Amino acid sequence: MAIPAAGGFDPVLGFALVGALGVGSQWLAWRLRMPAIVLMLAAGLLVGPVLGLFDPSEVFGDLVKPMVAIAVAIILFEGGLTLNFHTLSDAAKGVRRLVFIGGPLGWLVSSATLHYVAGLSWATSTVFGGILIVTGPTVIAPLLRQAKLQKRPAALLQWEAIVNDPVGALAAVLAFEVVVVLQTATSMGAAAYEIALGIGIATILGIAAGWGLSRAFREAWVPEYMKVPVLFVLLLAIFAVSDAVLHESGLLAVTIMGIWIANADLPSYTELRRFKEHATVLLVSGVFILLAANMSMQTLMSLDLRALLFVVAVILVARPLPVLLALAFSNVPWRERLLVAFTGPRGVVLVAVAGLFGERLVELGIADADRVAPLAFALVAATVVLHGFTLTPMARLLGLTASRKPGVLIVGGSRFAVAFAKALQKLELPVLIADPNGAHLRNAREEGIETYYGDVLSEAAEHRLEFMAYEKIVAATDNDAYNTLVATDLAPEFGRDNVFQVKRVRETSSRHALPSTLGGRAIGAGQTFFELNARLVEGDEFRTTRLTGEFTLAQWREKNPQAVVVAELGPNGNLRFLGPDDAPRDLDGVQLITLGPARQERRDVK
Repeated sequence: MAIPAAGGFDPVLGFALVGALGVGSQWLAWRLRMPAIVLMLAAGLLVGPVLGLFDPSEVFGDLVKPMVAIAVAIILFEGGLTLNFHTLSDAAKGVRRLVFIGGPLGWLVSSATLHYVAGLSWATSTVFGGILIVTGPTVIAPLLRQAKLQKRPAALLQWEAIVNDPVGALAAVLAFEVVVVLQTATSMGAAAYEIALGIGIATILGIAAGWGLSRAFREAWVPEYMKVPVLFVLLLAIFAVSDAVLHESGLLAVTIMGIWIANADLPSYTELRRFKEHATVLLVSGVFILLAANMSMQTLMSLDLRALLFVVAVILVARPLPVLLALAFSNVPWRERLLVAFTGPRGVVLVAVAGLFGERLVELGIADADRVAPLAFALVAATVVLHGFTLTPMARLLGLTASRKPGVLIVGGSRFAVAFAKALQKLELPVLIADPNGAHLRNAREEGIETYYGDVLSEAAEHRLEFMAYEKIVAATDNDAYNTLVATDLAPEFGRDNVFQVKRVRETSSRHALPSTLGGRAIGAGQTFFELNARLVEGDEFRTTRLTGEFTLAQWREKNPQAVVVAELGPNGNLRFLGPDDAPRDLDGVQLITLGPARQERRDVK
């Protein structure tokens, strides 16, 4: 029988509570269209310092810090896995400036802000200022997913957050070692040697692990079912060994390892990344709940006016100034500079590393170092809430969102695709037709529909297309196998409920039936490519109809008995595609996109 921990919580029950609060907050945020980070932070504070129901330090004891450290390492590794150099393209110069110029400038300005505004000593300010370089991939990733930014500003924020995370931690290590030299008899040479050795070993370990793992996977030295376990074990080993040499250097090692694997062109890369993304969702939510719940009410109450002024100064000065100076005279447009400059949410790495160095500075006899942890938490809470609610509106104001309305990507340039795209355009929805055969796109271009000549599954499409601008995919080529491949490949990215394909010709045959894991959802009346195009040749057309209180769905049915509802656009702007078994909603303001016989006057003209 399990022995209850302090506060009445068994550790297993504590894990279950953290998981339920974290994942539950993310699900609720998705339903309410709110920033998930904000709800996770609120949930942790509510069950922790506010209600006193859950104290991670009492439930898990000394395991809290190692759990957070390992979780942060895995999160940074997953972030490194997303940093393929091909995704940089024209953002490369901006990223280099943000790291090599913005990082040191941010350290300098943040240290000055801590000293003159927050009132900390120069020793504490210098160490804490290095940590403030960190902008937090744990926060940036969900915010970018929600805001749907254009590629370049999204790449700038994502690369800066992931690359600067270990850089900020190492900057804090460097400053801390200098403080140790000044406070003790340790020589500067010995401290410099320790730092150089730690960074060098971390870099070598990261590159060696990335190269070795890529080679092992490519040469089939590891069976498919063991690839993820081997990856996890190696990741933890690299982090632990590097951290043992120099504390916080493990973050650099795992980030380099992730970047190497991301650029190794592995056949298993997609599966590894998707699994890691799922793990990261759990870890991000869990770490936020743990850190928020672990705050004491005494710590929160210690925040005063100077703490508020410090947070305001960081948001309005210490973050924007280094970014604007770093990106000055670059190829980054001014709108993107403003967005990046005023978007600097901090996350779990800042809180975890700040708490660690705050304790170490206190042990060295620096009294004001005990303010580091509460100031770090105040900054994280303020920036998470602020950017969680303002990033999307600000991006829209600056014209940097991929799209305000749910777009549709149609694969295949057939008569059906062009007619359907024109109907979507009447509702002012973004639409793109893609086809690897340029001749198939001629009619679409003549109708003024945006096109992409190439394979949507190619690496070129991934770098050139703004996939975030499109919410739904319709695979409608004359090749059923290719439609199934497109729908299957893009389903994890867009969500299986948002990927559709025309009915396969031999779908009803048991010999050719496919499992539910392959392909997309049916669209319209569940007709094949050839049946849909034949309907248009025979005189059918796409129409848009708005339902009102005076003109209901039943009345529309009575007037259009042979028409099929393919999609509906709700009053709130939500686009919904309908399959053979789906019924449209009979609501005032719903706009139907239907395929049916042309009106009599149009048939007469033809």
